[in-house]
Amino acid sequence: MVMDPTLRDLEVFRAVMACGSVTRAAQELRISQPAASKMLRQAEDRLGFQLFVREGKRLVPTAEAHALLPEWLGAVAALDGVSRLADALRKGRSGRLAIAAVPVLATALLPEAVQAFRARHPGILISIRACTALEAANLVADHRADLAVILGHSADLRVETERLGASPIGCVLPPRHPLARQRRLSLVDLADQPVISLSPQQPVGAMLRQAMAQEPRMGQVVVEVSQSSIACALVRAGAGVAVLDGFGLHEARAQGLVARPLRPALPLEVCLLRPRHHAQSGPAANFTALLRETSRQVLAEGHEQR
Repeated sequence: MVMDPTLRDLEVFRAVMACGSVTRAAQELRISQPAASKMLRQAEDRLGFQLFVREGKRLVPTAEAHALLPEWLGAVAALDGVSRLADALRKGRSGRLAIAAVPVLATALLPEAVQAFRARHPGILISIRACTALEAANLVADHRADLAVILGHSADLRVETERLGASPIGCVLPPRHPLARQRRLSLVDLADQPVISLSPQQPVGAMLRQAMAQEPRMGQVVVEVSQSSIACALVRAGAGVAVLDGFGLHEARAQGLVARPLRPALPLEVCLLRPRHHAQSGPAANFTALLRETSRQVLAEGHEQR
């Protein structure tokens, strides 16, 4: 009965083709000559045709052997490629890591973690997609992103949520604004102030609307934006004062604006999302560990600046 030859049988065939004799092929493969002869016969039996014919003391490849050799060399190259790729993946030298994040975390939290990860795993391609928290949860649940970082919790049961810490909500002011002289602000301090807010579909915007409903003396929201960077640009232009999360406050300070914490405190949780019931890849697990450490450092700095 014709059967498929084993890889070892075909390796002997390749060696005999290259060396011209079973004896030299056995020496190259570091096996005995009888063992090499046996495997060559097995290969012929399994293939159902002769690979060599003997002419005097030489083994001459048949036409079938010449036809088989290119395919065998291609298979060996493919197997070698698979082996090298598996080794690179195992050692974290190759692969892809897809990350989803709300815009403010993509700019204020991820860069340090990405830099630390790249230093350890330079061969891994990192893809970062800025999106809403809802979109981030969908990307993770559909396995189009390995992980995501968002502000607030996700109600999507298809993902697991891990709390990384809390980001304080505060107010962003122009440097010469009268309220900039105060170390802390309350919602009442914002009375008669034009307030720039993130949209109510975002956690900060939703928390601000809830707080405003409980404090009718607070100022009025005059502009809704989708990103903290837009809010900061509006504050610089004199369009009002902005209420942002701690990462937005960090971004504002970097632009020369004044950031003040709000009292009573309105902490906003920073959360990591990953697929439920799905083991993380090695790169994703390594990045998650770095992200936990980076989050602790960045959030601690934010609390010190309050």
